[in-house]
Order: sequence, then C-alpha cells, then structure tokens
Amino acid sequence: MDPERRWGCWLCVWLAWCVTSKAAEQPVFEIKEHYTKSQHMVPMRDGTRLFTTVYQPIEKGRPYPVMLFRTPYSTGPYAPDQFPKRLGPSIDFAREGYLFVYQDVRGKFRSEGTFVVMKPLRSQATSEDQTDESTDTYDTIEWILRHVPGHNGRVGQWGISYPGWQTVMGMIDAHPALRASSPQASPADMFIGDDFHHNGAFRLMYTFHWLARNAAARSGPRATRGRAVFEYGTPDSYQFFLDLGPVANVNLRYFKNRVPTWNEYMEHPTYDQYWQQRDALRDLKGIKHPVLHVAGWFDAEDFYGPMSIYYTVEKENPENQSTLVVGPWRHGGWSSETGESLGDIQFGARTSEYFREQIELPFFQYHLKGQGTPPKGEAIVFETGSNQWRSYDHWPPESAQEVKLYFQERGQLSFSGPQKTAPDANDTFISDPRKPVPFSAAIRNTQGHTWMVEDQRFASRRNDVLVYQTEPLQHDLVIAGPIIASLQVAVTGTDADWVVKLIDVYPPDAPDDSPRGKQVRMGGYQMLVAGEVMRSRFRNSFEHPQPLVPGEVTPVEFDMRDKYHCFLKGHRIMVQVQSTWFPVIGRNPQRFVNTYQATAEDFQSAIHQVFRSEQHASHLRLHVLATDE
Repeated sequence: MDPERRWGCWLCVWLAWCVTSKAAEQPVFEIKEHYTKSQHMVPMRDGTRLFTTVYQPIEKGRPYPVMLFRTPYSTGPYAPDQFPKRLGPSIDFAREGYLFVYQDVRGKFRSEGTFVVMKPLRSQATSEDQTDESTDTYDTIEWILRHVPGHNGRVGQWGISYPGWQTVMGMIDAHPALRASSPQASPADMFIGDDFHHNGAFRLMYTFHWLARNAAARSGPRATRGRAVFEYGTPDSYQFFLDLGPVANVNLRYFKNRVPTWNEYMEHPTYDQYWQQRDALRDLKGIKHPVLHVAGWFDAEDFYGPMSIYYTVEKENPENQSTLVVGPWRHGGWSSETGESLGDIQFGARTSEYFREQIELPFFQYHLKGQGTPPKGEAIVFETGSNQWRSYDHWPPESAQEVKLYFQERGQLSFSGPQKTAPDANDTFISDPRKPVPFSAAIRNTQGHTWMVEDQRFASRRNDVLVYQTEPLQHDLVIAGPIIASLQVAVTGTDADWVVKLIDVYPPDAPDDSPRGKQVRMGGYQMLVAGEVMRSRFRNSFEHPQPLVPGEVTPVEFDMRDKYHCFLKGHRIMVQVQSTWFPVIGRNPQRFVNTYQATAEDFQSAIHQVFRSEQHASHLRLHVLATDE
C-alpha cells in the first residue's frame, strides 16, 4: 500500500475518534432558548404571498448572515410558540449564530399560488411579473434585506433533494446579496437521470410514491404539516405493482385525475420540449458566488443531478469557486446520520459528521462571516472499499486511465479482449415481463435507502440474469470517474431494457462485520457498486426513439455515472446483466409501443442475447487509478 493511501486509513481512524469525542462533549442546544420566531406572508412580484418563518438570534450584539431554505415539504411547526429541534443544515449553525429564513414554496402548505413540479424558468420574452423559482428566491432575499433587521447583508442558501433544486434555481440570475449556495442531491433532469426516469426508462415505484404524496391538487393554502400518505394495503411493493398491470392503470384505479402531474408525464413519453425546458443544466451560466455541491455515492434518487450540476457549473463558469463533496451516503444521509455504515457495509468512520463539521460549516462560515478557511481541494471524495477521504484539484482525477472490462465465455470477465471465437458468440436469456427481476430481495412497500449496496446473490441465481466475474484480484484496483456500459445485443422483440450492475464480490473468508449482526454472512457478499438502466428505443436519441430490428446485432451504450471504489485484493469484480429491475423501473412491454398507453396484451416475452465475440465485444469502460501492489 502506498504511503498516501496508508495515511488515508489512519486519517479515517483519527477523524472517527475526534468526531465521536466532540459529539460526546456537546451540550443540548435548545433552539427556543436562543432564537425568536416570527411568521410572515411575503409578497412576490406578481402579488402571490409565500409563507415565511424567520428565526432570529436573541443575542443582538452583532449582525448575522442569513441562511435561506425554501421547500415544498413544509416549514412547520406552524404554531407560533413551537420550534424545530434544529435550524440550518446542522445544529452547529444555530450554535454559531445565523439568521434563518424558512419558506413554503409557491402552492405548498401555507403559501398561496399553484405548485408546479420542476417549474420551468420563465422565458426572457415574458413580462416582468412572470415568475419562476429563481424570481421567487430573488424577491424573498430582497424582502429579507428590507424587512428583517440584524443581518450583515450576506445570504446563503442550501437544500437537499427538491429543496436542493430550489437552491439551484436561486443560483440563476441570483440576487447580489447571495454569497454562497449548497445544492445537495439536487435533481437536474427528470428524464435523463434523476427521480422519475433514467435514460428514458420510467422509475415507476418512486414516481408513483412521490407524486401521490406531494403533487395532488389542492383547493388552497393549509396549515397541516406533513404529506399525504398512500395506503398500499400490502408490505410487498413487488406484488402491488405487478398486480397493477400497465402504468395506464395508475390514474384509472388510484389517482383519478387528482394528480395532474402524473397525467402530464403520461402525455410526454419522449424527451420533448416539456422535459427539455425542465432541464436545470441549460441555465447554469453567470454564477459568480461559491457553490458547495454535495452527493452520495449510493443515492438511489438523485446522483445524476448533483454530479451534472457540478460539471456544468465548472464548464460554464470557469472562474467559479466550486467544491464537490461525495461521500458513502444514501439520499441525504449526510444531513443527520453518522455515516458510519449503510445497510451491511461499514465505512470505518463517522463520515456524515465529518462532512457537517469539517466541510459544510466551514464553507458557510468563511463565505458569509469571513471566519476560518474554506474546505481544501475542489473535489473531496470518499473512496469506498478502502474507506478513505481523498482530495483532488478537480473531478475526475487526471491520473485516471480508461480501461475496458470484457465479457467472456463461461461467465468470465477480463481486461483482455475476447480471443478467437465464433462471430455470433453470445449469452442468452428469456426476458419475461410477467416475472421481472426484483430490485431487492427485501419485502417492502417503498424502495428504502440501502438497496444501492445490497447483496446481489438473490439476482445472480436467476436464469434471466447473466453473470460475469473476474478471478480474485491480485492487488487493489481503484476506479474513479465515469463508467460506460457498451453492449452488443440482439432481441426477438422491438424494444428492450438493459440493466447493468457493477458488483464487488467479497472473498469467502470475509468477516461477518455487518452492522446488522452475525446473521448476515459477508463471505461471498455481492455488494452493488453501480447500477443503471437503458431503454433501447432511446439508444440513439431521447427525442426520436427507434425500434430494435428483431435478430439484428445492435450496439447499446450508456453512462452508468461516476464511482470511486476500491476493489480490494482477494475480491472479485462482477457484472450482472438483466432486462428488468422491478418495480424501481416500470416494465417494458418489449414491443415498440407507447409504454404509458400500453395494454396488458402488449407485454410479451422475448429472447435477449448479449454478444462477446471479437466483432461484437460487450464490455464496460472504467477509469482506473494506479496503485501499488
């Protein structure tokens, strides 16, 4: 092991001790004892009023910077004498002293107006009273500066998931007083890679659940905190969505036109103007203030978004002070958890606490108060597998070299290309949409938070999943950067989904160190490192889908997104290929029909072939860092 990597291991141990010691020393901090609360209806430029709560420090001896949080998920508690348990991204912000402003966005909870999911930015040709989330953020900051005493003229904003997207919108045509932003797990494009679609494949389970809870039409403002709860009537989501049948049944059986956004999605099955104008990436220009981008390697909802936002801000704003942080976290797991583990996987340190105390707080302290120093390095990333924090000048590291990992006969996986084989050498399985491959072995009615590191042995034993793996590695192998799946395929249908999973296979003698206890056998554990889906009809264009020609060998290539993982010596690298991932991904009828209008009769079984010959060599492209043996 090289000295730098060895230092990284000791660093994790030291950080774990420091963070644990600090947490034990901290006294309970009661918000009500240190802050006052006031509530306001803040007018926007079109006259719509947004419900806004202001928390001001009781201590008045100095001016405070503003931390703004805008959300569709409720700013409660709404009673004037009730206070939240914490303010800001973490409790340390309230201890340090900030002026906090929380706002229900347009059309949600106690705010007036109509809520539009991922509302497009207004056209430059519209009148001055036209609004979007960017103008609402601007108007809110202007109101704060004029009506809230005790501020220092500097504003920061943050948010996770949808509030992260609100943060991104606030960065566009930003108010001059906005000095720092931290969009965290923000979606960017709901058709290409975030919550509702991945590469055009519909994320049925999550979209159904989120829209049912958050996008139902309302008659007006309400003070009830919390979101609607959909009663599934069963703990088994796999069976629930299988019994549902085609997605066209959702509105007929359950939503009954009460969720207009669902109906809109059903009317736009391709990447048309509806989706394109909701792409946050196209407007990320002219961003002058520093940005802290945050993502989790195992975020099952929004990983494409924060990475793409970071890349785009870097490209379009070369002078911008961007910092990227990616840790071993689930969706939003850095916000309130310790980050010591996820599911069965240990990370060797309290990674979330380290982020909150050593990166997030110093970022805002420096840019809003002029105190301390900003985080070191542009990309601060956690290397899973070896469990180390590393810092780079940018992401991905320049030293990462592209290599190809080829599918071979007898389920082998190799960095050498296929040897002399028949031109039609392939592996075959039958894809039956009536018996789709589940995304998880667990029985649950939501997708949960740990399936992105779940043991994949349940899938590798199915005859509709192809499995390829290397021999045990002779030395550590670190991947850092994008993963590209390059398949050569043929099917008997006219459309197909392709799910590719990159997996870390533990050696047989791996210790049983799962946080869940000894009942989890880690010997032979197949840890999901990366997984992605591609709908074949969109292989050449998301705007103009094309059918597959039955029996014709066709290239299908897609981005599996970035990863930073160390496959340790003695482990194996595995790739699984399948055509269903249910019910995270809605079933493909395997006919070239409008999936959202498909009937039960449209669904058919199909023979799927994955080729591995010299002429048609299926493989993954990885970016590998050099390591000492």
